[in-house]
Amino acid sequence: MPAFVVGQQPPSPAATTGRAVLLWPEGAPGAQGTDDTDKPELTIFLPAAPNATKTGVVVAPGGGYQHLSMDKEGSAIAHWLNDHGVAAFVLRYRLGPRYHHPVELGDAQRAIRLVRAHAAEYGIAEDHIGMWGFSAGGHLTATAGTHFDAGDPGATDPIQQKSSRPDFLILAYPVITMMDPSVHLGSKRNLLGDNPDPGLVSSMSDETQVTPQTPPTFLFATTDDKTVPVANSVMFYEALVRAGVPVEMHLFQHGAHGAGLAAANPQLSVWPDLLIKWMQERGYAAPNP
Repeated sequence: MPAFVVGQQPPSPAATTGRAVLLWPEGAPGAQGTDDTDKPELTIFLPAAPNATKTGVVVAPGGGYQHLSMDKEGSAIAHWLNDHGVAAFVLRYRLGPRYHHPVELGDAQRAIRLVRAHAAEYGIAEDHIGMWGFSAGGHLTATAGTHFDAGDPGATDPIQQKSSRPDFLILAYPVITMMDPSVHLGSKRNLLGDNPDPGLVSSMSDETQVTPQTPPTFLFATTDDKTVPVANSVMFYEALVRAGVPVEMHLFQHGAHGAGLAAANPQLSVWPDLLIKWMQERGYAAPNP
């Protein structure tokens, strides 16, 4: 179902900001109930100023696939993107231990398809849709960037006709691997269950799934992260380099996990500046005035 009627004048950014839309208004596939947690959704944040580069970003908060950091890694990120003239769509995806793979990936893929299907209404371009994930949301983002399809042109649902491939990835202190010794065990358990098949563990270790078609990527992490080992970011970076995928990585020596934009941390607060520079260089954000 469209977020608003195609052909009508889209709502103003002020009217749209903070408005949530269900990914599947008629009920999500595999839903185990009717609570809000069974209904994945996107909250829309459109910039007040013109979106000069027509870029949109689906934002996946972290939380170990058990909860979601919807403020620090959700709405705060959306407002930052809006301040830089970029549309944002904060994803509330389903979580473990109630839901396991492939539900979470299906929610992410649907979010990208939905934004792409309604790109004109949101003032963005279909080929300027990225995804930004934090921690376990970073794993979901990397998975979306390594497990995608071109859409089903014969689907009766126009949203399902669209590609689920993000055009670029932003990964902040991400979970990447599901394998020892660098796995984040909580994320693995919540996503895959207690005794997952080894083949599934391998396929959900995103460093093993990179191809030349994986989207260009920006990575940020800290060396002494005590929650998600920095090796996760390094492994994904190395895989992208081997595949010839454009990638930029910034590793800081110190910084706790879950820093978000790190505005109050003088050691890390520069990292969003590095990100916006990367986006500007690739045409995903307008140059600073």
